Amino acid sequence: MSGSTLRVLESQDAVARTAAQWVHDRAWVAANARGRFTLALSGGTTPRALYREMTAGPRLPWDRTVFCFGDERNVGPDDPESNARMAREALTGQPFVNPSSVHRIRGELPAAEAAAEYEQTLRTLFPGTASFPAFDLVLLGLGPDGHTASLFPHSPALNEHARWVAGNWVEKFRTHRITLTYPVLNAASEVLFLVTGEDKGWALRQVLQGNAPVGDIPARGIAPASGRLTFLVDRAAAAGLGSGSG
Repeated sequence: MSGSTLRVLESQDAVARTAAQWVHDRAWVAANARGRFTLALSGGTTPRALYREMTAGPRLPWDRTVFCFGDERNVGPDDPESNARMAREALTGQPFVNPSSVHRIRGELPAAEAAAEYEQTLRTLFPGTASFPAFDLVLLGLGPDGHTASLFPHSPALNEHARWVAGNWVEKFRTHRITLTYPVLNAASEVLFLVTGEDKGWALRQVLQGNAPVGDIPARGIAPASGRLTFLVDRAAAAGLGSGSG
């Protein structure tokens, strides 16, 4: 993928450690420059390892960090499938994080209602935004099918260009998800993909080296308009990329 940077690391732990330092450095730059650091969190096992590293490593500007979410399942905050629950257990529930700085998607609501409410939340957090909010950093994962956030292959939200948040029907799971849309993700100052595991190898190759349409591989639609795009991946995920990668 043109315009992106790839870093291949030895293991999932190495990805988590490197990402934690990445978040730390960006957080302090943003907090010192603008008084706050806006971060969109991702779900999944690799981000969980990152969040634990963030709490254990060098101190972040916790009192100036605004936590949002890139997507959520259509479940309540205590459901085992909830991204908000995972983040709370690994990161945002820590005593040094002010609960008022954590803005979850209310997945217990009907998806369209949850999406509309979260868009209003973001509009409040980013007042005066003429087009789309510019997060300082968006964290994303990559599914084996090429999805990212809750933008799944051939799902309706891939064609959303006006709304900030969409309630997206995911046919393969026969359920709705709530997700930030491409215009919001691509308005970020920086997007960081965390990709680990052999099962992500095919999707990573399609994103970085393939030419499939975005409808088939939604992660190919992530292309920040003026921000940076970086992939932190482990050796297992990068195995199929060839000797010239990383």
